[in-house]
Amino acid sequence: MSEQLTQPLYLEAIAAFRALLQEAKDMGDPEPTAMTLATADLQGRVSARTVLLKDVDSSGFVFYTNTLSNKGRQLSENPFAALLFLWKTLRLQVQFKVEGQVYPVSETEADQYFQSRPRGSQIGAWASLQSQPLERRETLLRRVEEIEARYQGKTIPRPPHWHGYRVVPVMMEQWFGQEFRLHERTRYELIDSNWCKSLLYP
Repeated sequence: MSEQLTQPLYLEAIAAFRALLQEAKDMGDPEPTAMTLATADLQGRVSARTVLLKDVDSSGFVFYTNTLSNKGRQLSENPFAALLFLWKTLRLQVQFKVEGQVYPVSETEADQYFQSRPRGSQIGAWASLQSQPLERRETLLRRVEEIEARYQGKTIPRPPHWHGYRVVPVMMEQWFGQEFRLHERTRYELIDSNWCKSLLYP
């Protein structure tokens, strides 16, 4: 796998993504790292939701979540995901699509990122039983108060059920909007251990 992540076409695709992400930031996109994350369970039932990209480099695309959530459970059953970025502020809209295998980040990486989060977000990671039924919002707010009291004046440790995932691409696609729906699509895909580049009809 490591050899596949050093091939020129793969690095070209990662560089193209990073350039587009920076362009979206420069154009004032209100949430440039927002991405649709699609996962599926063993029965093939697909779920999608918006999460935030927290890191990207030649090793892949990283996000964090509660591992006991619906997406966490699906990723434990079927560690494959699709990501979709949509930047409406760029030209006639730009999309970037990623499909790949999903791996947990290291414990050290997860700990370091958790400690970089705002304290309120750290508390929320402990208080929220993500994806589980909530009888009333007051219950959640009471849990927040309990966590605040428990760790008052203390460093908040990373919850054991909160972790990061790295999507290692096997396919990446750039989509540039054009008039009359004659969009420009460029796909980078891992085929027989080698990265290939092709144009697609819109």
